[in-house]
Formats: sequence, C-alpha cells, structure tokens
Amino acid sequence: MTSREPRDPFASRRAAFDRYLAKVLPPATRVPGRLHDAMRYSALSAGKRLRPLLALAACEAVGAPWTRALPAAAAVECVHAFSLVHDDLPAMDDDDYRRGRLTTHRKFDEGLAVLAGDALLALAFEELTRLARRGVPVARVTAAVAELARATGSIELVGGQALDLAAEGKPADEQIVHEIHARKTAALISCSLVLGGLAGGGGEKPVAILRRIGRDLGLAFQIRDDLLNLESSLDRLGKRAGTDRARGKATYPGAVGVEAARVEAARLIRRALTAAAGLGPGARSLKGLIEATATRDR
Repeated sequence: MTSREPRDPFASRRAAFDRYLAKVLPPATRVPGRLHDAMRYSALSAGKRLRPLLALAACEAVGAPWTRALPAAAAVECVHAFSLVHDDLPAMDDDDYRRGRLTTHRKFDEGLAVLAGDALLALAFEELTRLARRGVPVARVTAAVAELARATGSIELVGGQALDLAAEGKPADEQIVHEIHARKTAALISCSLVLGGLAGGGGEKPVAILRRIGRDLGLAFQIRDDLLNLESSLDRLGKRAGTDRARGKATYPGAVGVEAARVEAARLIRRALTAAAGLGPGARSLKGLIEATATRDR
C-alpha cells in the first residue's frame, strides 16, 4: 500500500467474513462439482461485501460481538450473489462482466448460472439456522428467517426485479424508480442490518432504527450506483458502464437529473448518519460504512 492509498478500516473484518463464507460454501470437489464451482465463483468474487459488513456492524451496534452475526452475514451475501447471477442473465440485464471478470453465465453457461443462483438462495436460509449454534435464541432465528424471506421474495427483491424489467424502455418516472430501488436494493440492505440486530439481541427500538437506516442507506447506495453507471468505466466499475442508458433502465439520474440525484443521495446519507448516532458508541463501525457508501467510486 502506498502512502497515497487510504487505509481500509474494514479490511480485517472483510477478510474474516470471506474466510467464513469460503468454509460454508460447498467445495468444488463435492458432487455436483461444476455447480459448486459456479456457486463459489459467484459468491467469492472480489466485492465490497457491504451487506455482510452491515450485518456485522449492526450486531456490534446493539452490544454483541460482531462474530455472532457471521451466519446472518453469509446468508445476506448468498442472497446478494444469487440476485446478481440472475440479474446478469441474457433474459434480464445481459451483462458480460461483473466485478472485473466474466459473469457466471459467461464463465460457465446459462443453465448452470440459473442453478447456481437457486442453490445460493437455498444456502442462505440453511446458513441462517446456524445462528442458533452461536447462542441466538430460536425465536430470533425464526424472526430472522422471516425477515430474509420477505426481503428476498415478490414483495421486495424479486418484485423489484420484475418492476425493473417492466419499466425498461419507458420514460423514467421518479416514483417508479423509487419503488424499484426500494425493493431491489434497499430491502436487502435494510434486512442485513435487521438480521445483525436480531443476532446481537437488540430490542425492538434499536432494530427499528436499524431498519430505517437500511432503507435510507439502500436508496442512497442505488442512486450512487446509477450515477456510477452513467459516469464511470469498465476498468473502474468492474462491469460495463453506460448500460442503464443503453437499455432504457429506470434510474434516478434519468428521472430527476444528475445533480438532483446527487442531492437526494446526500440527504439520505445524512439522515442515516443521524439515526445511527442514536444507537450510541457501539455504532462507530456502522457510521463508517454509511460514510464509505457516500464516497464510493466503484
């Protein structure tokens, strides 16, 4: 690392999570090996790990060791990986690159990519049950399963994907964009924080605060993603830039303009930081993640 490069305050925690995730994913040596290879390729590729880091930070914010939430962190990352694999498919966004390398269906094939995504989604719920082995009461494990199921299904993430497809090629409308982003991105980010809060033994009030933070942070994250797709490059972004405009995707910059999108993202980040301050000194890592989202460039 050169003197010009900022130190990553989450590097050690991210590395610990990556080691954990690598252990819970089935090895490629286990039959069917090619499917397991595709799952590992999809889930272990270099990434920000924002959602698992949020789960760990939320657990810490409510007063428990962040390690208690590792199964919840793995679960949300498996769901996230599943959603990206399916998003990249020819029938969806038809992307060739993700995080600087070939997408799963380009590396393997389309059929196996579908199955890898399906298997990652199933693994997410299996992993949540492992919270009980870390001392999380069964009632909280059950609540966590219900949270992730809702955040993943037709009401939230998959529903957002359906709305996104339906909006392609149509004039961008701010309300429609908000509905898509709230479901497709913000729901899982909010769920990540809620799962961490549940794993950490957080009461009703702090968990409700975490939920609100996640909604605001998720929308800000997606607005920033829209802006990066518009303004960045393949080398920096790790995937093709300019694809949203080319496909006529519903985006915040398309609906309200670039400057108004930046203003809205900044407003949401400020509101998330204000809410996080109400969780006390244990939320320092959480506030750091919120601030990092505001300045990310990839």
